[in-house]
Amino acid sequence: MKKLTDLRTWLLASVRELQKNPEKLQLFVDRGNLNARLTNYDNNLSYEYQFDLNLIVTDYSVDPDNLMVPLLAWVKANQTDLAADAIQFEADIIDHKRIDLSITLPLTERVIVTQGEDGNYTTEHLSEPVPEWNLPDPVLFLELWHHDEKLTPDE
Repeated sequence: MKKLTDLRTWLLASVRELQKNPEKLQLFVDRGNLNARLTNYDNNLSYEYQFDLNLIVTDYSVDPDNLMVPLLAWVKANQTDLAADAIQFEADIIDHKRIDLSITLPLTERVIVTQGEDGNYTTEHLSEPVPEWNLPDPVLFLELWHHDEKLTPDE
């Protein structure tokens, strides 16, 4: 599942707290489904992964907005059909500075399977339709502000 690797790479490149401590980021797949139409009248083995991604960030000591903004930027470019209320989260408050955060988002990933003349099969993971807004190359969100308050910590 290519989206898992892409999202992990994006968040590690975009969130300073995770860049410094990549072990704080864990990804799990919950309630996965393989949507395939396996009919007798064709040789089509193409399918779609459908799953809930459970993204867990442990011992997070920065404002959650520093994680949510890069996450939403990735979702906007890589899961264009996501419903407005589809992303869910839970937080365990460790103390007044740290939380464990669990974020669940439904993802899909289409895979085309083709058979060559030699009989071997090839898979191709299809990209999402190109949105009007393109995701920049992985970029560290160096500063994030809420009104006049700087949310991102200084180095």
